[in-house]
Amino acid sequence: MIHHIPNVLTKEQVQYFRQEMDKIEWIDGKKTTGSLSAHVKNNQQLPETHPLTQHLGDIILEALNSNTSFISAALPLKILPPYFNRYENGETFGFHVDNAIRWIQGTNTRIRTDLSCTVFLSEPEEYEGGELVVEDTYGYHEVKLPAGDLILYPSTSVHEVSPVTSGCRIGSFFWLQSMIRDDTDRHTLFNLDQTIQNLRMQLGDQHQEVVKLTSLYHNLIRKWAEL
Repeated sequence: MIHHIPNVLTKEQVQYFRQEMDKIEWIDGKKTTGSLSAHVKNNQQLPETHPLTQHLGDIILEALNSNTSFISAALPLKILPPYFNRYENGETFGFHVDNAIRWIQGTNTRIRTDLSCTVFLSEPEEYEGGELVVEDTYGYHEVKLPAGDLILYPSTSVHEVSPVTSGCRIGSFFWLQSMIRDDTDRHTLFNLDQTIQNLRMQLGDQHQEVVKLTSLYHNLIRKWAEL
């Protein structure tokens, strides 16, 4: 299931990110990809170990920790520190599948990549092309969101970033391991949680049906969660 999470970053935060990124040198994106993906990857990235990469990534992680829509959709267990990329002058990342397992750099921690995330840091009108194209059971979905918004989709999906024919597309990308491995189970819990939140607004927290559904939600998490 693909989820659009709006306003993960404020416009002021996006402006700060962009200003700071202009101060350092970007590197070839092929330096951080596997041998197969390198054949179709043509973009630029901030160096993984640069203090700015870590600083901006921490801001994103802090924002995600307080974003209830993201938590509901992802049910995250571990999140890989965010990376940052840039596309311009026809650069692209052709159709590929993300690695199933990734290391958190500088640690012995590995995560299973259940979900892939992109935070857009350029406004749609700043560039032509550059759509994130995600293939799933229902076909191809083209995604081009306002700066500060996030797209969340299963890492099992074949996907690409189409060529940027003018302007510049800047974004952050990262992966996470969910407490709920199965995408269908995770989507069921998301729908149940959204229903509970709507009923709480209408009926109040202590209504009998709200309590019953909340109990069901947590019991399903107990049944399916992997920690």
